[in-house]
Amino acid sequence: MSRTTRALRKERAPREGRAPLKDRIPGGADGRRMLLIGFIDKCGTGLWSTATALYFTYVTGLGLGQVGLLIGISGAAGIAGAPLGGRLADRFPLVRVIICTQLLRAAALLALLTTDHYLLLVLFSAAGALPDRATNVLTKLYAARVAGPDRVRYQAVNRTTSNIGWTLGGLGAAAALAVGSTAAFQLLLVGDALSYLVMAALTLRCAEPPSPGASRVTASSADAAPATKPSNPWRDRGFLRFTAGEAVFFLHDSILQVALPLWIVHATDAPVGLAPLLLVVNSVLVVLFQVPLSRFGATTEAARRLFTPLAVLFVIGTLAVGASALGGPALAVGALITAAVVLTFAEMIHTIASWEISVALAPDDAQGAYLGVHGLAQSTQRFAGPLLMTGLVSAGPFAWPVLGAALAATAAAQNRLVRRRLPGSSLSVAKITVSEN
Repeated sequence: MSRTTRALRKERAPREGRAPLKDRIPGGADGRRMLLIGFIDKCGTGLWSTATALYFTYVTGLGLGQVGLLIGISGAAGIAGAPLGGRLADRFPLVRVIICTQLLRAAALLALLTTDHYLLLVLFSAAGALPDRATNVLTKLYAARVAGPDRVRYQAVNRTTSNIGWTLGGLGAAAALAVGSTAAFQLLLVGDALSYLVMAALTLRCAEPPSPGASRVTASSADAAPATKPSNPWRDRGFLRFTAGEAVFFLHDSILQVALPLWIVHATDAPVGLAPLLLVVNSVLVVLFQVPLSRFGATTEAARRLFTPLAVLFVIGTLAVGASALGGPALAVGALITAAVVLTFAEMIHTIASWEISVALAPDDAQGAYLGVHGLAQSTQRFAGPLLMTGLVSAGPFAWPVLGAALAATAAAQNRLVRRRLPGSSLSVAKITVSEN
């Protein structure tokens, strides 16, 4: 081979190979920076969330009923965070709103160190839940604006890095909890608060993403024409029905995190140690498959078609959970592992469809408000889901097929709703107005 041929091949190789990793992540430098911020967020959350109840029990001396009521009130208060954050994002620069929520989260968390008074602890916890729930909507909105038509892949990468961060934070919490001292619990709390401050510093370096609508009236445009009234998601019955269906789908979180551990203990012959292993399986599968699966929801029409396999996965997963109580240890372990794997794929499929369709349904002039209302689905599930799952476990094996049928019926209803509102071709990047009279 001549030197000229070798030189040509050497020059051609970089173009024929895969693009560098940074070029394969949508959103450019700001998108990558926001992914890092999300990773840090989950690291901090993994540190604190696993120790929250224990902190209030062993450090502040609360009883079991007091801890449950505190967490319940915080969850209820957090429901308002998503629509509030979305509404603010339509009126103020998005980056500034995100920074404010991060600083408020840090302040509310650090305030817990200042008191053992029950009412103050409830107040500070509720105050922290509002910006915490708002952050989920705001970061989703930022991703939708900065990643554009590649938003589904961006969200898949975000979920992957978030699961890695959550796992690392959980491992750190486990090491601290092994010590079990007051200082160890306080260190976890401070570590989570510091993560918010680091996130705020990094967010300062992010550019304001372009807004798709004219939700902010500039001085130059104020004299041109009167602004039309922005769309209102609370008057959009179709979008509210879609959000209600989303709340049902998000039950997969409570199934995996609440129902399966309780079911293992109270209804099966499986070893108790299987419960944390199933959560590990969930995290590993998300890390491995969320990004590859994202290509099946790259357009709104493709995302809508995912409702059919989603229904099938929900039915198989819930039937497997019910079957785990009908035999000995071997059947229980096999059925529960099957259920965890199938329901994890249902979670990933739902995430893809939910992400793409919720953004596509949001009109440009009220994108933040619509995504804020959509965020109510997950916030409501976090509050009501554990209660529902506790009742489901108490009802016995035959309650699981009923849940599977309800999830499948919801998938069919969502499919019809989205097909009616988004008829025809791929609408991933088109402007869509969905307000109903």
